[in-house]
Amino acid sequence: MYPITNPRDLLRLRRRRGFRVSRNVILLGLTSMFTDISSEMVAAILPLYLVYELGFSPLQFGVVDGLQQGSAALVRIGGGFIGDRTRRHKEVAFLGYGISAVSRFGLLVAQSVSALGAIVFVDRTGKGLRTAPRDALISLSSEREQLAASFGVHRALDTAGAMLGPLIGFSLLTIAPGEFDTIFVVSICAAIVGLGILGFFVENRAVRAPSDSPVSLAAAARLVSDRRFGLLVLVAGALGLVTISEGFLFIALQQKLDFEERLLPLLFVGMAFSYMLLAIPVGRLADRVGRGRVFVAGYVPLLLAYLLLLGPAGPLAEVPLYLLLLGLYYAATDGVLMALASATLPRAYRGSGLALLATSTSVGRIFASLLFGMIWTWASVETAIGFFSVGLLVAVLLAATALRLAPEARTVE
Repeated sequence: MYPITNPRDLLRLRRRRGFRVSRNVILLGLTSMFTDISSEMVAAILPLYLVYELGFSPLQFGVVDGLQQGSAALVRIGGGFIGDRTRRHKEVAFLGYGISAVSRFGLLVAQSVSALGAIVFVDRTGKGLRTAPRDALISLSSEREQLAASFGVHRALDTAGAMLGPLIGFSLLTIAPGEFDTIFVVSICAAIVGLGILGFFVENRAVRAPSDSPVSLAAAARLVSDRRFGLLVLVAGALGLVTISEGFLFIALQQKLDFEERLLPLLFVGMAFSYMLLAIPVGRLADRVGRGRVFVAGYVPLLLAYLLLLGPAGPLAEVPLYLLLLGLYYAATDGVLMALASATLPRAYRGSGLALLATSTSVGRIFASLLFGMIWTWASVETAIGFFSVGLLVAVLLAATALRLAPEARTVE
């Protein structure tokens, strides 16, 4: 039997043997799963708690939701840079997960908009600190030709937590209606389990900077001067500006179909279930046909979900279709965008680059939540959805044109 020395032959052999994901990716996925059980258990009942229990207006909810969606942007770049600079992505991620876990205790006593906003801000600060180092670890632990599939595996485990969290929250509210403190205590316990998995089992990945020189802020900032990566940052921010959060979408769906408010957490469960099922196959598809194509196409299901809300009220049977559309949107955009950027960024600046990209998206979503809440308060929910539908259509067309003009690059070492 002759040895295989041609890199293309090795790649074909690896593909014939099937996709294999690294141990680190699985462990990071389990960390995210328990953390998402903790966070989504709260996030799923937050619209119910704020709008129906505390009587928040759409604008007030938009302020809290905007903080939840985008406050992580304020520290995400710092987390990515510190991880690159120290080459200790695991430790930086651990700090971020720890901050989020501690913030859960505040939910036991908060009642006002300012207190809840502060707690959400601290929680999202922890999320911002951990996200880029964690995603850098995923990409550094994966083969280049299987980046989107590896992110798909992580997102599938992550989303399993996003599915279980709301389900646990809904079950607890069914057993003990109005006992939100019970949910908050269980949320704290799940966060601690995720923190333990990361601390005891996940490994760092060695990265050598060019000429073994320290990672610098100036070099990290220059990442956006690369044509391909700079376009990705602009595209991600523009699409974030016209993305309605699922909290708003589910409130609008509940009001349109007029089902019981207490069923809202189940919508998060259904969306997470479809995302979990689709994350890996869509990720593998992106690796084969092009991550940029799949990423842009992923916003089409979101646009269809907007249009579905503008149509006449139908039977409850349309809810599964709605949740499938949102799950497909997340499967085709979230991890695929990180994989698309990872194939462009130098290894030594992987965390900083992914942080810049995610920050662009988050900043866009802050303004999206605030704008949507204002339009809904001052006009109507239909006006707000119509406005965002037109904006999303324009953004998708511009994104498709921009990414087509800048073909996917090879990883820079």
